[in-house]
This record gives sequence, structure tokens and C-alpha cells, in this order.
Amino acid sequence: MRLRLSLRAVVMSLGMVAGAAHAASPLRDTQGSGFYRLRLGDDMVTALLDGTHPFKADELFTGIERDKVDAILADNFLSSPVEGSINAFLIDTGSHLILIDTGAGPLYGKDGGYLADNLIAAGYRPEDVDDILITHLHLDHEGGLMRNGIMAFPNATIHIAKADLDFWLNPANAFRVPKLLQPMFAGAKSSLGPYVASGQVKPFEPDQEVVEGIRAIAAPGHTPGHTWFLVSSGKDHLLAWGDTVHVAAVQLAEPQAAIKYDFDSAAAVSARQRAFAEAASKGYWIAAAHISFPGLGHIQRAGQGFTWIPANYTRTP
Repeated sequence: MRLRLSLRAVVMSLGMVAGAAHAASPLRDTQGSGFYRLRLGDDMVTALLDGTHPFKADELFTGIERDKVDAILADNFLSSPVEGSINAFLIDTGSHLILIDTGAGPLYGKDGGYLADNLIAAGYRPEDVDDILITHLHLDHEGGLMRNGIMAFPNATIHIAKADLDFWLNPANAFRVPKLLQPMFAGAKSSLGPYVASGQVKPFEPDQEVVEGIRAIAAPGHTPGHTWFLVSSGKDHLLAWGDTVHVAAVQLAEPQAAIKYDFDSAAAVSARQRAFAEAASKGYWIAAAHISFPGLGHIQRAGQGFTWIPANYTRTP
């Protein structure tokens, strides 16, 4: 009996050691794939994650009391800083590849720069992108034009609203923006310079079709030339609205909440209210740069504000 007890104790102790060793293995703390596909009429839209960035929601907003921001965040199980996605969107027509925004690239440090890898993982090559549509010239939308010091999309034509191009490529305008926005001038120059030199930048005027099936809609306020892109294929429509929203929980509930990065806060608020009303009434798909990846969904009216309805996950779109 004593021998049996001793053997049992040894076996149990070995099991405890093995269990402890197993439990002590490091936690896995990385996410999976950074692309998601959505069928839009005859086109395929692929959301591409460039990274995430913390938004200090308790310091970011104007036009709304800080206590109200905190309360809205708490109601949505959030607190400041809110980790916001940096999303870009690839439109594949079957014969043409169009990328809307490029993420931050190297300009946000470890917070960005993953778009090219996710593009490749999705089955595409950067050199195959035909056109790039930039919603506005802030670092987290144009920074991905460069990678490792060279053009990330060597064969693409870059389409940018003339108002934004003229403003951000002119350093004399730096006095017109707050200090926190002044790095945008150097960022625009470094990202766009090689494309300008090679003749690959094509400015456009608002409210026209920039490439077949995609119409540019002027939405100034966040920047002088901030632009939405309405993608139409068959009966389906998708509105890529750039920086219309930074923290969805707050701005969908309170569309008048502006942010310190707005060039013209009143105009940005007006544009946001217009985007919300039109997208909700017409049932547009939304491609949102900073709503949680993949940033694809719809919005609906909810009382005095709006609510976000994310795309239902589809394994084979």
C-alpha cells in the first residue's frame, strides 16, 4: 500500500509540474489576417488594415463637453485612448485595381505600415495597382505611398483634389494651421515628391468621375480638399468617406462633435451631417477609414443620432 501511494504521489506531482509548465507558456497577443472582402455589384472591395492608432478621445473633441464624451465612451464599453483602425480599400473591377488611401506607411512608426503586406496576403501586388485615390493629405492616408524610401506603387496614377494638393504642398500655408498639423506639410512632400517628379500625380476638381465608376464628392472641412469617393457597381453603392468619423461611438451619437485636427470645424461638421443623412437614407455601404477594421458597414438613424451596422461576416463573398 505504501508503494502504491508513493507511485501515485509521484505521478500526480509530475502531472502538476507538466500542467504548470503548460500554463506558463506565453500568451499569444497578435491578431490574424488584415484583409476582408466585400462584393459590390460586379466589383470586389478588399478592406486593408494598415495599423491602429490611439485616439485620445478625452482631448480630441471640440463642440462637445468632455463629460459627455466620457459618458458615451462608457456606454460603449470604451475609454480613452480609443484604438482606431487605419483602413484603406482596394476596388477590383476585374480589369482595374483602384486603391482608396494608403494608410500611414512609415510615418506613424509601429502604428502603421502594414498595408503592403496585407495587400500581398490578399493576393495582389503593389505594382499592379493602377490608380490611387487620396481622400486628403494627412499622414495616415498618404504615408503608404512610400515604402523603404522608394515608391510603394510604382505604376499607379495618384489622384488628389487640387485644393488639398495646392494647400499641403505649399509650406507657406503652415501658419494657417495649428502646430499639431504642421508635420502634414513635410509628410505630403516626402510621400508625393517622387510621384510628382515622375508625372504620376493627377489633381482633380470636385464632383466629377475620377476613374470609371467612382465619383469624387467635395467634402471640405477636415482639410481644404477633403473628398469622399462614391463607388458604384450595378445597383450597389459604397461611400468611402475618409475622415468623416474618427471615433464612431462619439460622432455617430453626436455628429456636431468636431476634432482638433479639422481645418474648418464648422464645415467638417456640416459635411459629416450631410454624409450621415445621405448614407442612411440611400442605404449606401460605408468604407470608413477609422471605424474598427474592416470599416465596412451601413449607418441608420437612431434618435437624434445614428448607429453603425457592421458588415455581416461572409466567408466567401
